Amino acid sequence: MTNNLRRRVLEHKRGGGSTHTAKYKITRLVHYESFSEVLNAISREKEIKDWTREKRVQLIETQNLGWIDLAENWFTAEQLHGKD
Repeated sequence: MTNNLRRRVLEHKRGGGSTHTAKYKITRLVHYESFSEVLNAISREKEIKDWTREKRVQLIETQNLGWIDLAENWFTAEQLHGKD
């Protein structure tokens, strides 16, 4: 959960952001949801984290069958390498 998706994605693409994403080198944004209320976003995040991997994969593939990086063109090479 974040209040700035662009910033958070950049952190992950640079290898930071969380222990899990750094450990497994997770850099693609394949799914996201927007909420106007923080509590709703937190609730949804907890709900999805409790799902099986299979159910999470189904959620992603419902809208992004090829697991395309939705943030592929958001950043320049300089930004990705920490020179923004």
